[in-house]
Amino acid sequence: MAHRLIHNLNSAYIAAANRLRPSRERRRIVVYVESFDDVSFWRQVLDEFEDATRYFEIKLPGRQTLGKGKKLAVTNVLQANQLGPEMLACVDADYDWVLQSHTEASRQLNSSPYIIHTFVYAIENYQCFAPGLHRAVVTATLNDRQTLDYEAFLQEYSRIIWPLYVWNVWGYVSGRYHGFTIMDMCGFITIDKSFSMSHPENTLAALRRRVNQKMAWLQRHRPEARKTLSIVRQNIEDLGIRPEDTYLYIQGHTLMENVVLPMLNPICVMLRKEREREIRNLAIHSTQRQNELSSYRHSQIPIEEALRKSTAWLHAPQMERVRQRIREVLGDVADVTSADAK
Repeated sequence: MAHRLIHNLNSAYIAAANRLRPSRERRRIVVYVESFDDVSFWRQVLDEFEDATRYFEIKLPGRQTLGKGKKLAVTNVLQANQLGPEMLACVDADYDWVLQSHTEASRQLNSSPYIIHTFVYAIENYQCFAPGLHRAVVTATLNDRQTLDYEAFLQEYSRIIWPLYVWNVWGYVSGRYHGFTIMDMCGFITIDKSFSMSHPENTLAALRRRVNQKMAWLQRHRPEARKTLSIVRQNIEDLGIRPEDTYLYIQGHTLMENVVLPMLNPICVMLRKEREREIRNLAIHSTQRQNELSSYRHSQIPIEEALRKSTAWLHAPQMERVRQRIREVLGDVADVTSADAK
């Protein structure tokens, strides 16, 4: 019985329940997301669109599994006839937005009027939004000294990996990704664990060598790409993806764990040591020194937590696309509501 009720919980059911509410009450719109991590992200996004007439209730795909992904969030739990004006799905774009209609998953993502996606690879990419990295470091260390131009670094990083990214997308568009999958590419675009704050150019030079070596391999082993690679590149650019922003469109987990954190961790260590030296030098006596050091250490948070708490991504240009998509969906909601009233 419970299974049948869950199966029948679709947009029409929510719409009927909304009509039974007093006219002054706000209408409920159910929003399914992929995992626990996504709840807070989409809550911050959807907060902007709640008003006196509607509110959103964010849910996970189902209680019978803790799995993550659009397959669960959309395909398994939200069948095509379940999504609607009162029941939406908010998901990571992954590669499906870039691929447009070349796979079944990409067709579903890009054609459904009730699926809202990130317009970057995943929420982790937003959390690593370059203009917000300095603020995250300050939050983690309570030290406002900027030791690296994070935006310039990630822009150059992006330009270096851009050709490899285009090749990888070409592989999925053409169906010739075997031997160079997304995970294969991730192995070439990580940065050295021995990242040097004083010489970040060395890290970028090592990355450039790896990318060039793989590019040479692809050119030798995929000669058929010459005919269509430029078309794929143009299609990517037509979506508004620029070489200097490539980091927003690679796998989010790789960006966070193998690019941004290896860059920020040594910076945070250095800034914390710097602040502790300052406390030691300014302390009048040992008791004050110990109290101040203890207070400082208790006030720190891990840089990973600071990145996840960051809200700088709300000002990312790509977020305007997300907002526009939500406006379009809510326009559909308004139309349906008007039709029901008649």
